[in-house]
Amino acid sequence: MHPLGGTRVSAAVAVELKVFSTHAALEILKQIAPQFEPSTGNRLSISYDPAKAVRRQIENGASFDVAIVTRPVFDALAEQGYLLPETRSEIGRCGLGVSVRKEAPQPDIGTVEAFKRALIAAGSVVRSTEGTSGIYFEKLLASLGIAEAMRGKIVLGPSGRVAELVARGDADLAVQQIPELMPVAGAQFVGPFPPELQLYTEFSAGVASASRHQDAAKAFIAALTTPAAAALFKAAGLEPATQ
Repeated sequence: MHPLGGTRVSAAVAVELKVFSTHAALEILKQIAPQFEPSTGNRLSISYDPAKAVRRQIENGASFDVAIVTRPVFDALAEQGYLLPETRSEIGRCGLGVSVRKEAPQPDIGTVEAFKRALIAAGSVVRSTEGTSGIYFEKLLASLGIAEAMRGKIVLGPSGRVAELVARGDADLAVQQIPELMPVAGAQFVGPFPPELQLYTEFSAGVASASRHQDAAKAFIAALTTPAAAALFKAAGLEPATQ
């Protein structure tokens, strides 16, 4: 038995598992996949998108075996019959943070007032277009009373890691979920949002109701919940999920 889970099976019964995942789990899956595949004989085909984009793909008829999405999206897909609710496993949760270019000074964002000053002082701030972090940040600017001051400074990032724009010099600050900020080369993670402003997102994994490989899909999800996998999630900026 491999520490990440899974028992070796005959190549004759090996299957390909199609996995839809949010970007928050990208770094962890990159490490787990090369260990899970030889230990089970199964192959993983993983695609990454914001949870809402994953939901649209599934609702539009895309075939899949496993989905790793935010808890609200999981619940909606389960209610619609696309996911088996009894297979839900809590992967972890993460908060939002800030990154700057690697050589740039790190702004003080430790308090609400310092956070506001750092945003106003920035020439540009990149956020995700439709991800949870980007939608929340847009509302946060209004609640902080600085939406007008930030007008014209907000850059809408593409699907994926918006800190890549900071690394290229196309924006001064990046705001996104912490696991998506930490791995970006050429950018440095400054820290999390102040506690009073923090938004935690919980991530769940589940098996597709229409999957033809449900046993293999369940084995893959089990591999995501081992102590070894939990250590990988923690190192990537994900905390244990609340129950």
